[in-house]
Amino acid sequence: MADALELPARSLLRAAAVRARAGEMFEIGLNDGLTHFTIDLDRMDRVADAVLAVTREAYPTLEIPFHARWRHFVLGGVDRWARLADAAPWPHRAARARAEFDLAIVSVLLDAGAGAAWRYRDAVTGRSIGRSEGLAIASLDMFASGLFSRDPRAPFRADADILAKLPLASLTSAFQLSDANPLLGLEGRTDLLRRLGKLVTERADVFGAHDTPRPGGLFDHIAARAKGGAVPAPAILSAVLNQLGPIWPSRLELAGIPLGDCWRHPAIKASDATSGLVPLHKLSQWLSYSLIEPLQRAGFDVTDIDGLTGLAEYRNGGLFVDHEVLRLRDAADAERAHAVDSLLVVEWRALTVALLDRLAELVRAKLGRTPETLPLASILEGGTWAAGRAIAFARRPDGSPPLKVISDGTVF
Repeated sequence: MADALELPARSLLRAAAVRARAGEMFEIGLNDGLTHFTIDLDRMDRVADAVLAVTREAYPTLEIPFHARWRHFVLGGVDRWARLADAAPWPHRAARARAEFDLAIVSVLLDAGAGAAWRYRDAVTGRSIGRSEGLAIASLDMFASGLFSRDPRAPFRADADILAKLPLASLTSAFQLSDANPLLGLEGRTDLLRRLGKLVTERADVFGAHDTPRPGGLFDHIAARAKGGAVPAPAILSAVLNQLGPIWPSRLELAGIPLGDCWRHPAIKASDATSGLVPLHKLSQWLSYSLIEPLQRAGFDVTDIDGLTGLAEYRNGGLFVDHEVLRLRDAADAERAHAVDSLLVVEWRALTVALLDRLAELVRAKLGRTPETLPLASILEGGTWAAGRAIAFARRPDGSPPLKVISDGTVF
């Protein structure tokens, strides 16, 4: 029976499944069939205008890079990672790519929402930086210092055996935590890195083909499957989900296959064992977007970038709630805290993915662009995430999301 279920299970580990199931949720919402939300598409045009406003401010020439972890390593106009990497003596492009995979994987897994109170004091500028940007600079400093390397002479690497036994105290210190500077979900993040280290150690055939086992070995796994020097972006996500899937704690499984960021909703119907399941894969897609540029720098042509979807997280989702494209049926739900697996949060996140596709079409139409000249990854960067943050701060002094989600540090 497990073998018969394996194919349906693997089908949920694809960007196409995220887009398809989100589209189903959207259609149900348009037909007024959802439990918690109604949809008002008449407000989408003003959302597009808000996205364009922040995009033009950040990127006046409209030359917009991809939404990726690499953007957060730029501080005060200085690209911290590029400065370090360009000065390093890489023996070949693959060596830099493995290091960048190491950095991206570890940094993204550490980036799961910081909360409003936490700040990281940057030693170079003296600035105190919060949220994703602070988490990024903190993780880059950890990586550059060799915290994840077994060899102090080669700091730019993350060795599986070091990750597997990473002390909580090391991250507590590196993130500058104190009673006055709390960070949400640190235990969850630490556990995730340990799980990563253990998994990579056990799968040396995947992660240790050209080096001792390290997350960066995923570069070689993906590169070996390139055809004519081309790697489709959805194949990056499939590799991330299939190879790193077991690190996610206490989630749904089907045929013994961990489904990652995938949740139940009874409105979603299918003719097989995946009925009622809604894959979203937010962190894994954020990571996949962040692996595109290392592959490009290594000489690969990354194709079908729009094959990945928008990210089901609280800035993109908050954009649509704060602009009232999505309205709660029960206004009191805005004051309650909701579990990640609640029907409300599953609906919100799936609708966010579907609405981002439609928003991208509106933004492109206003700019006279195509998916090829303005991919979704650039609209997210320009873009939707920043516009979601902007209206959150306009609506609430602390910039918190419009809905409260109980997170363990491994979803957002």
